Amino acid sequence: MRDKNKHSDDWSFETLGVRAGFEATAFGEHSEPLFLTSSYVFDSAEQAAARFAGTDHGNVYSRYTNPTVAVFEQRLAALEGGEMAVATASGMAAILATCMALLKSGDHVVCSRSVFGTTTALFTRYLQKFGVEVSFVTLVDMASWQQNIKKNTKLFFLETPSNPLNEIADVAAIADLAHKAGALLVVDNCFCSPALQQPLKLGADIVVHSATKYIDGQGRCLGGAVVGAKKYLDDVMVFLRTTGPTLSAFNAWVMLKGLETLALRMREHCRNALAVAQWLEKQDGIESVHYCGLSSHPQHALAKQQQPGGFGGVLSFAVKGDKAAAWRFINATNMVSLTANLGDAKTTIVHPATTTHGRLTPEERAQAGIGDNLIRLSVGLESLVDIQADMQRGLSAL
Repeated sequence: MRDKNKHSDDWSFETLGVRAGFEATAFGEHSEPLFLTSSYVFDSAEQAAARFAGTDHGNVYSRYTNPTVAVFEQRLAALEGGEMAVATASGMAAILATCMALLKSGDHVVCSRSVFGTTTALFTRYLQKFGVEVSFVTLVDMASWQQNIKKNTKLFFLETPSNPLNEIADVAAIADLAHKAGALLVVDNCFCSPALQQPLKLGADIVVHSATKYIDGQGRCLGGAVVGAKKYLDDVMVFLRTTGPTLSAFNAWVMLKGLETLALRMREHCRNALAVAQWLEKQDGIESVHYCGLSSHPQHALAKQQQPGGFGGVLSFAVKGDKAAAWRFINATNMVSLTANLGDAKTTIVHPATTTHGRLTPEERAQAGIGDNLIRLSVGLESLVDIQADMQRGLSAL
């Protein structure tokens, strides 16, 4: 009889992405099955009671237990080097579930200003309303993190590379600071995915994902995940069981297919993005390019150290001029997709100040360094020649 372990500790990253977490059913299927069911049948009243009590670890209800979702969770946990993962309906659901599980009224959060605009809105418009204090700091300024620690600080939150300026946080140093303060560090790993960066190995306690981005990789489905130690994620799972922002079985199945090709895709995203960034940096109509793969980037050396898989597929650049100039550039392109999503096989372009970060006040955007002339580009898998040709159309409109 062949050993059918769900995954082996000596498998490489690429192999884990294809095989981790999967164990065939009695039907002997080769591909991961899709379990489209809301509930599960019990053998007896005693088993039903044990399942609901948690003493029998079987499926109960697909709001919090589904075999397809479980394979996705186990595979992503293996790729991130985490003990456990909990899948959610979206990336924002992952952040919400983490905060609701780990914070209470009177707690304090230190959060980078350089996070997704909706993450900022979650902290300021909703969590603060329920008594959670939030201090926003400069991502790359260690003194700023240190100075904003309070006696009630329970959580540090950051995204690295940052959205959209590609700033790089020193995860190990910030983790050390958080732990000395008795707080946990949560890292949004959306821009890198575990193919490029594994924050848990750098000292972070929890990683959150918008699986909608690179994990899916083709813009098909919404999804999210929280990865970390079981002692933290048990409470996240209870939050999902109670409130229901759960990943569907179908979306989990699609994400599993995304994980199979994640390493391959990320290598090509990185290759194209670096070439585009280097090319843009030489163009007359460009004021600045923000990409950690450039030797001119202030945290380039740090990015090389903590992102061994590559520098990522997302960059931003400021055109010479104002919002009107940025809009002319965007409107002149005709191949890249004007959409706020990123991590897609298709290259996407967006104006952050009026879209992804449009919910921030002008003052908040200024503090985050998001000017009206800034454009974000998520570089896809098309021919580099065609991507550059479309960028040239934008430049010609300036």
